Amino acid sequence: MLENLPSPIWVHTKPSLHKMIDDIASQTRVAVDTESNSLHAFREQVCLLQFSTKKADYLVDPLALTDLSPLAPIFSNPTLEKIFHAAEYDLICLRRDFGFSFVNIFDTMQAARVLGYTAVGLDKLLGDKFGIEVDKRHQKANWAARPLPIEQIQYAMLDTHYLSALRDVLEVELREKERLEFALEDFKRACDDLKPRANGADSWERFSGRKDLSLRELTIVAQLCKWRDKEAERLNRPPYKVVMDDVFIALAKNPPEKKVDLSAVGLSEKQIRLWGDVILRAIKRGEESPLVERKQAERKNDAVLRRLEKLKAWRKNLGLELKVESDIVLPKPYLAMLSETPPKSLEELSLLMKDSPARFEKFGTQILKALGVKHAN
Repeated sequence: MLENLPSPIWVHTKPSLHKMIDDIASQTRVAVDTESNSLHAFREQVCLLQFSTKKADYLVDPLALTDLSPLAPIFSNPTLEKIFHAAEYDLICLRRDFGFSFVNIFDTMQAARVLGYTAVGLDKLLGDKFGIEVDKRHQKANWAARPLPIEQIQYAMLDTHYLSALRDVLEVELREKERLEFALEDFKRACDDLKPRANGADSWERFSGRKDLSLRELTIVAQLCKWRDKEAERLNRPPYKVVMDDVFIALAKNPPEKKVDLSAVGLSEKQIRLWGDVILRAIKRGEESPLVERKQAERKNDAVLRRLEKLKAWRKNLGLELKVESDIVLPKPYLAMLSETPPKSLEELSLLMKDSPARFEKFGTQILKALGVKHAN
């Protein structure tokens, strides 16, 4: 398979970047993907961008190019379709690292979800549709390393080379099932609704929802996390590659007093040698510091909760009937909106669902009935 494909073009200079952009600008669509180093660095960054047009496959090296702003018009061009697979992560990373804004995308993974596919990974779809085998071993590779091995280069190229063909197959199926408009609504919402990606290195607050931790134990975890964050940043590695979360839980629940006791919670000899003393000091600070405050989720009133449960039950049942996941019937943002601000008529519902007219037309009356609105017919 790979023997029949031309090698991708490595884009690492301004001239090669502008030559690629000229090719993309002459097209009506381009396939896009990114590779990041989240498993290998403290602060994740995009380490490779892949583009495929009818003419060529390109691999753009953002570690060599200091200015990728010339790519911005590609992503914001409403007449140029950008084809992604699992777009959300790529869009968040591209906006975070380069400030790009997005319009007119097609997400092949979301298209497959709208169609009711139970397995929506790119390797599975390419295998089923085109008989193509993708080696996923490189998925967790260190994409910041240079030079990239030929196997990683080929893997990166395959992530976009067949996306345009896959997109066309899925569009035909979406039209046949009369679900294309649902997918298009989801694609637009993905462009508009880009929430910052949570950084696992931020702090202890990820643990605050655990009911099995007392406030004192949570305070110890907080001190351990503060130390780990600084050490992970110094070493430029993900925090979990310094000490795993479950070790912190064990340390907080049964705080050791001596280094010899640290091995019992799962710390290796190397970890104890490097960080045993500082870990014990962090535990001590946690035992003596003022208690942290656990973040409390805002309590919704009973009427809102009842409406929320009714909507969830309705969309779950309809999802089973249509053989799709429930969020395909009614995306999550609408659950809170409709339960907190319940419409009293189809006219009010149409305003609340103005960004999802296809779902309003298909399910509007059912939504009102689920909310208990009388005369919903």
